[in-house]
Amino acid sequence: MAIHSATIQRSGWRDYYELTKPRVVMLMILTALIGMLLAVPGPVPLQVLLLGNLGIALCAGSAAAVNHLVDRHIDSKMARTSNRPIAKGRVEPRRALLFALLLGLLGQSILLFFINALTAWLTLVSLLGYAVIYTMFLKRATPQNIVIGGLAGAAPPLLGWTAVTGEIHGHALLLVLIIFAWTPPHFWALAVHRKEDYARADVPMLPVTHGVAYTNLHILLYTFILFAVSLLPFATAMLGWLYLLGAVVLGLGFFYWSIAMLRGRDPNAGMETFKYSIIYLMALFCIMLLDHYLIAV
Repeated sequence: MAIHSATIQRSGWRDYYELTKPRVVMLMILTALIGMLLAVPGPVPLQVLLLGNLGIALCAGSAAAVNHLVDRHIDSKMARTSNRPIAKGRVEPRRALLFALLLGLLGQSILLFFINALTAWLTLVSLLGYAVIYTMFLKRATPQNIVIGGLAGAAPPLLGWTAVTGEIHGHALLLVLIIFAWTPPHFWALAVHRKEDYARADVPMLPVTHGVAYTNLHILLYTFILFAVSLLPFATAMLGWLYLLGAVVLGLGFFYWSIAMLRGRDPNAGMETFKYSIIYLMALFCIMLLDHYLIAV
C-alpha cells in the first residue's frame, strides 16, 4: 500500500493531461473549429470561437478520462496502452473520476451559459455516447462497436456549427456523416495492427472475431462509402471545385492504403493506413475551409 501511495503522489499534471487524450481532442477541435467557420460567410464572433471550442474540448477531455477509467484493466493488458496513467497506477481511479466530472461540468457550464443550450445538450449527448454507451457497453459487446459508437466522435463539426448558428443544418450533418464513415476504416486499420493486443484483452474487435482478411475487406468497402460521402458537400453545392479536387485526391490515397491492406503484402500497412487516415481527415477539413473562403463565397 505504501508503494502504491508513493506512486500516486508522483502523479503530475502531465498524467492528468494524458487522461484527456489530447491528440484525439485536438483533431476533434479542428473539425469543430472548421464547422464553426463553415457555418457563416463572415467571421465568427471571438467569444464563440474561444469559449465554444473550450467547452467542447473540456467535455471531450472528460469523456476521454472516463474511457481511461473504465478501460484501465483492458489497458494494462495491451502494449499500446499499458503505460497510461490509471493503468500504470500513477493516477488513482477516484481522482480520475473527480477530474472527469470537473472537466465535464466546467465544459457544460461554459456551453450552456456562454454559447447556447442546443450546443450544450448535443455535447452532453456526444459525451455520454462515447463515455457510457461506447466505452461501457458497445466496446465489449459487439465487433461493430466502432461503427455504432463512432457517431459520438463524429459530432464535433455539428457542435461547432450550432455554437455559431444555434440551429442544426443539413450541411453540418454532412460533416458528421463524413467522420462517421471515416471512423471504421480509420480504427479498424489500427485494430488489425494491434490484433494480438485486443485478443489478449478479450476485446471483440473485428480482426479478433472475424479475422484480418475479413476486416481488410470491410476497410476497403468502407473506403468506398467514405469516398462517396465525401463528394456530397460538392453535390449539394455546399462547397465547390477546389473541395471536389481535394476530396478525390485524398480519397484515392485512402484507396491505395486500403488496397495495400487487402493484398496483405506489407506487414506495416495497418499502421500506415491508420496514420494516413488522420492526415486524410485533417487535410479534407482544411480544404473545406480553403474552398469556403476562396471559392464558395
